[in-house]
Order: sequence, then C-alpha cells, then structure tokens
Amino acid sequence: MSTLKERLQADVVAHMKSGNRTALTTVRNVLGEIETREKSGKAPVTLDDAQLTSLLQKEASKRRETAEIYSQAGEAGRASAEIAEAEVIEAYLPKPLTRDEVEAIVDEVLADLRAGGTEPGMRQMGQVMKPVTAKVAGRFDGKAVSEIVRSRLA
Repeated sequence: MSTLKERLQADVVAHMKSGNRTALTTVRNVLGEIETREKSGKAPVTLDDAQLTSLLQKEASKRRETAEIYSQAGEAGRASAEIAEAEVIEAYLPKPLTRDEVEAIVDEVLADLRAGGTEPGMRQMGQVMKPVTAKVAGRFDGKAVSEIVRSRLA
C-alpha cells in the first residue's frame, strides 16, 4: 500500500492526463502545503499518514469555510469552486465513522478496562480517551468523541 503522499503525487499525473484542472490545482496546492510543513522548522521532517490526514482535514475545512464566506457575500461561483476543491481533498480522507461506530469503540475500550480490573470513572477519562482517539484517528469529531466518553463514564 502506498502512502497518502505517494497517492497524491501519482494523482497529479492522472489529473494532468484527464484534463481535470480543478483536481490538478487542488492536489498541487495540497502537495505544496505538505512540502512547506515538512521543510519548515529547524530540521526537515517527513509527515506520516496520520499527520497528512490531519493536514488534509484542515485544508478541506478551510475551503468549506471560505465557500461559506463567499456564499454569504453573494459570490456563488467562487463558493462552488471552493466546495469543488474541498470535495477533491475529502476524497483522500478515510471514510468517516458514524456515531454508532464511535460509541461501539468507546464501549469496547471501557469493557477492556473493566476486564483489566479497573472500574472507569471520570478520573479515568484520559485512560479511555487515549485508545479511543487512536482508533478513531481523525475519522470523527474529537469534541463529539469526548462527549460520548463523558456520557458513558457518568
């Protein structure tokens, strides 16, 4: 399986061949942002897939927010262009989880803690959140995950 960055780089060529200008410029912009993040700082780093997923989520979110601003200003054309870019970026993100799936993950982690002899309460929220966050990994809103865990622990 190739990394997310390799997939983006390969898709630049595919979008060039297909003539999809929106997707081509969007993927190029995202790759530029990745390169900037990797080279900024004192020492260059290589972002892993989890970090890239987080970056892609932020980029898609930025585009959606900009589209909202454009639509409020009466710029429907620009808003639809931003939404199109957000959709291109979101195609690279993992499938989001449903609330039921996240609740099942939380219940599973709680069952594991109980099996280990710990009765989870609000003081053990961190012990619950850490494995849940690792399993959810950007596929569900973190604030909503926290609320689910709180409701289960209460």
